Amino acid sequence: MMAQLRGISLGIAAEVLRSFAIAVGIVVLTFFLLRMIPGDVVDVIGLEGALTYEQQANLRAEMGLTRSWGEQFWLWLGMIAGGDFGLSSRFAIPVTQLIGAVLGSTITLGLSALTIGICLGIGLPVLAAIYPRSAFVWLAEAITIWSITVPTFSTGIAAVVVFAVWLGMIPAIGNLSAPALILGIDIAGSIAKILREDMKEIESADFIRTARAKGLSRTRIVLAHILPNAMTVTLALVGLIFSNVLTGAITMEIVFGRPGIGTLALQAIKGRDYPLVQTIIIWLGIAVIIANLVADIAQRFVDPRIRLR
Repeated sequence: MMAQLRGISLGIAAEVLRSFAIAVGIVVLTFFLLRMIPGDVVDVIGLEGALTYEQQANLRAEMGLTRSWGEQFWLWLGMIAGGDFGLSSRFAIPVTQLIGAVLGSTITLGLSALTIGICLGIGLPVLAAIYPRSAFVWLAEAITIWSITVPTFSTGIAAVVVFAVWLGMIPAIGNLSAPALILGIDIAGSIAKILREDMKEIESADFIRTARAKGLSRTRIVLAHILPNAMTVTLALVGLIFSNVLTGAITMEIVFGRPGIGTLALQAIKGRDYPLVQTIIIWLGIAVIIANLVADIAQRFVDPRIRLR
């Protein structure tokens, strides 16, 4: 027992160090890659005709953009180490305040889509296993194929054109139900594919044949024996599912014109608002890293195969 706990602790420590290294890489790459894009926020303001060339030069010096990238990086690193992510270059407002104002909208969309995805992604494979000759089998396969072959971005645009513009059934801007459903189906397909395959594999195991021989009902066998064992693989997908929720929610916000992290990021990129873009990318990246880390730790306790390894 102590050897197993020691092995789990060492594995968790290795994952924490790996996650920290990835987070550091995201911070460094985000800073320097953004500055490789031609132009800066002063150029954008200058193109709008608000500043003369002399005023642009003065503003660039005032904002520290004339310093070397190395100097800018170390100054910025010192700020974020103290929890200060700086001011938006475009709006002169703390970037955390701007993100906080729209974060609730993104969370609402993400949680709505995640709820739909989990219910469909787990529910359909379970029902297909309990009723192997029903329409649930076809639905589980259809939702899997949909998530693999149909991009959510294209589906979102088609939904806006058909249901908002042509039929007038949903508002063209700010709708919640349509993007949540589109994203939820995509998430459901990712879950259903792995879960259904693993459930099929477990169904042929010796202990399932023993359960059948004891006269247990198919429903009980699926819910009490097949599903719990199959969920260990699905648990490993938590990080991937979480990243799909984030990126999908951002995409859907842009398509459906919803206020949120996605629309804020798009405006920041267009305006070369370095502090705002950097903060959004870093926060999203670290959120995905934490989700993957939590999933990995949970799997180490749930799956005996990983504990032994």
